[in-house]
Amino acid sequence: MRIPFTIEQFLSVFEKYNLAVFPMQILLYLLAIAAIILTFWRTRRSDRIINSILAFFWFWMGIVYHLIHFTVINKAAILFGIISIIQGMIFLYAGALNAKLTYGFKKNGYFITGAIFILYALLIYPLLSYVFGHAYPSNPTFGLPCPTTIFTFGLFLWTARSFPKYILLIPFLWAIIGSNAAFSLGVKEDYGLLVAAVLGTILIYIRDRKRNNGEEVASKL
Repeated sequence: MRIPFTIEQFLSVFEKYNLAVFPMQILLYLLAIAAIILTFWRTRRSDRIINSILAFFWFWMGIVYHLIHFTVINKAAILFGIISIIQGMIFLYAGALNAKLTYGFKKNGYFITGAIFILYALLIYPLLSYVFGHAYPSNPTFGLPCPTTIFTFGLFLWTARSFPKYILLIPFLWAIIGSNAAFSLGVKEDYGLLVAAVLGTILIYIRDRKRNNGEEVASKL
């Protein structure tokens, strides 16, 4: 797919965004840390708060980044903004209101993989951006689509029980779109987005199938 903008224009959008919203990036990091803590520190409202944080991230991406900033160089960002807002509404509806997404610590490969995705999104991603020559403010900070989508897949792997797979659809589709731009423009830190989406989705389906089979067996006993 042909990209309708140059790498220079792309990085310029990041620069303008980062300068315009600072110090919001700090709050976005703090919210991500809060979501991580609430996965371990369980309260009656932990899941609702985590899903509300995810909803806020996707609303933020849709409105502040896509609709306000990215549309300057790519009109398709209007569509990206709309689907990001829809995903935010999904997190509120399915997660915060109807408790379809619940989280919890369980020491296994799925949880460890999710932790790697989260570590990549919050720490490794910005380090790679610097190494590849995309220094602040001309870099995709946390709260922007690629690192935040990777973080989202990390939390999906931290869910405590099976959840409806329509919740995965928009993050997965965005990962494919974002990965195409990453490969076309040579934004190497975004290569992890495709890994998180494909590997994360496969692992979620395998994990939840095992959970569902286990529940069926238990119901027959």
